[in-house]
Amino acid sequence: MTRTGRPIRVAVVDDQPLIRAGFSMVLAGQDDIEVVGEAENGADALDLLRKVEADVVIMDIRMPVMDGIQATEQLMGWGDPPGVLVLTTFDNDEDAFAALRAGAGGFLLKNAPAAEIVNAIRVLAAGESVVAPRITRLLLDRVSDRLAPQSGQSQRLDTLTARERDVLALVARGKSNTEIAADLYVAQATVKTHLGNLMAKLHLRDRAQAVAFAYESGLVRPAS
Repeated sequence: MTRTGRPIRVAVVDDQPLIRAGFSMVLAGQDDIEVVGEAENGADALDLLRKVEADVVIMDIRMPVMDGIQATEQLMGWGDPPGVLVLTTFDNDEDAFAALRAGAGGFLLKNAPAAEIVNAIRVLAAGESVVAPRITRLLLDRVSDRLAPQSGQSQRLDTLTARERDVLALVARGKSNTEIAADLYVAQATVKTHLGNLMAKLHLRDRAQAVAFAYESGLVRPAS
């Protein structure tokens, strides 16, 4: 359920009818989730989401007409967009990273257990990132040799205080708030404050995007 007590509204986007039907069937069995629509590509998804309200969108990456990355990027330009959970075979690391950079709240393997997908939807609906920082870092380490630090991103780092940069670097290394607090000898509440401030300054939506930014800005390097 959402904070208002109504079911979590979910849209399912995949170019394969059987996969859409499978997700919809699984989600229909959850008391706190309601499937509000299906679409077979990104363009149809955007049309659907102009007509119905969704809290979470399950988005395939590889689709005809408009892929999931393009659709996610456009959705993030809308006011109060839904959370986007992208699906990947994990054979396409660059696609998964591009989806996170576009604004997706996380990614899961397409063959993930139903319980994991349901839990991810609930986490996204609560406004949190689905992908654990350590998993995100593993993904970024695999594609980082093809990523060059972007000058614009490096300049944005200058808006952060030294402590905010420390917190961002530790987030990118997969540390939890508890671990960051221990490393920096501060309270967890202080870590949350620094994290909130740096995400506001950098216009980041969640920890997944923070990890991606740390790599793109050159703040964190593979195996650093």
